[in-house]
Amino acid sequence: MALIDTHAHIYLSDFNKDIDEVIKRSKESGVTKIIIPSIAKKNHHAQIELSEKYPALVLPLIGLHPTSVKEDYKEELSFVEQELKKNKYYGIGETGIDLYWDTTFKNFQINAFEHQLSLSVEYQLPVVIHQRNSLDEIFTVLSNFSSENLRGIFHCYSGNTEQAEKVIEMGFLLGIGGVLTYKNSNLQEIVKHINLKHIVLETDAPFLSPVPYRGKRNEPSRIKIIAAHLANTKGIDISEVENITAENANVVFGL
Repeated sequence: MALIDTHAHIYLSDFNKDIDEVIKRSKESGVTKIIIPSIAKKNHHAQIELSEKYPALVLPLIGLHPTSVKEDYKEELSFVEQELKKNKYYGIGETGIDLYWDTTFKNFQINAFEHQLSLSVEYQLPVVIHQRNSLDEIFTVLSNFSSENLRGIFHCYSGNTEQAEKVIEMGFLLGIGGVLTYKNSNLQEIVKHINLKHIVLETDAPFLSPVPYRGKRNEPSRIKIIAAHLANTKGIDISEVENITAENANVVFGL
């Protein structure tokens, strides 16, 4: 049994009081690696401190989250560049475009996204893409970004089946998490038509807890629930889901 949580923010303050117990439960649930994407410079120390405490388990990415893109985004990107030159990271992200809450910095988000895609190619690292209410914009940026070297994950995939096929054609994986277990989600129908070789599992902890924990703090141990739900949806054994999605994660992150 091997599970990889490809997206968890367990360095946030939500976990300050019990991170060791969270890690223990993760291991007991069969989680062998936890990928922790970056949000912004202000969170960086906590992120790296956690990855250094659990070096074989917790693996850091570096990037600027789209909702953290403000007037100072160029300074934030400069910090990302400096870190890439100095330290070991397993990917770029999370980056992308988020138009759900606020479109004020849309153009800045696009600029920041394009810059981080360039870094992904330069350092030959995968990119983790945040695409909330922005799939069309994401596709436009990627279509104008002519490089066969881009690879990565569409984190918390939220489009339809046709768009999922487009993501796969572009060489990316679909990140599937707790939303799969929600009754009002269209993900159940989408994943039925998607080969497991194009899917990785994620929790997005502390957010998006799967049923029956919806509304509560999420954590990597609950990746097991997502794997079981995916197996049930596709009518296959959970071991197949665990093995194939873990291998996909190992390949995309070069583990």
